[in-house]
Amino acid sequence: MPAAVPSRLPLWPLPLLIALLFLVAAHAAYLLSIQAGHVPACVPYLEGCVSISRAARHGDGNHLFRLLVIPCAVLHALVWWLARHWLRGGRLMLVLGVMSAIALACYATFLGTEGETYRFLRRYGVVVYFGFGYLAQLALMRRASRTDALPTRVLTWMLWIAAAMLGLGIANVVAGLAVADPLAKDRWENIFEWWLGLLMVGWYGVLGIGWWRQAVRISLQTDA
Repeated sequence: MPAAVPSRLPLWPLPLLIALLFLVAAHAAYLLSIQAGHVPACVPYLEGCVSISRAARHGDGNHLFRLLVIPCAVLHALVWWLARHWLRGGRLMLVLGVMSAIALACYATFLGTEGETYRFLRRYGVVVYFGFGYLAQLALMRRASRTDALPTRVLTWMLWIAAAMLGLGIANVVAGLAVADPLAKDRWENIFEWWLGLLMVGWYGVLGIGWWRQAVRISLQTDA
C-alpha cells in the first residue's frame, strides 16, 4: 500500500487574501460607479460623499463587488475555522466569526436589490458583520495572548487596530447625537464606515503577518 505523506501548507495567504479582496472590491466598485455616473467623485475617507454600500450598489460596480466579496465571506469562515484548530479551542470565537462571515455574504448578495425585506437583510448584514467580527477578533487576541501563539508586536498591532475600531464606533454614536444637519450626519457616517472597513480587513492582514512569522501551517495527508 502507498505510504501517507504529510503535506504542510502555509495559512498566512488566506487572511491576507481577505484584506486584498475586500479592498479591491470596495474601491474598484466605487471607481466603476463614478465612471458610470451613479455616484459623485471624492475621497470618501475624508469627504464622505458616498457610503461603501452606495458605491457598490449599481451597474458593473455591483457585479464586481458581489463577485469578490462573496468568496471573501467564504474565506472569512475558513480562517475562523482554521484559527480554532490553530489555537486548540475557542468555540465562541468560531461561532462569532462564522456568523460574521454569513452576514457579509448576505450583505453582498442583497446589495443593489429593492424592498423592505432586502433593506433589512443589508442592514442586518452590515451590523452583524462588523459587530460579531469585532468580537471574534477580540476573542482570538485574548486566546493568542494567553498561549503565546503570536509575537508580542503582532498582538500589539492588532490591539491598536481594535482600539481604533472601538473609537470609531463611539465617535459615530457621538456624531449621530451631536450633529443636527442630516446631510452632515450622513457624511460623518460614511467617513466612519470607510475607515471601519479598512481597519476591519487590515486586522486580517496583520493576522496573516503573524501566521507568516510563526510559520503556521496545516497538515494534509496525501498518498505517495
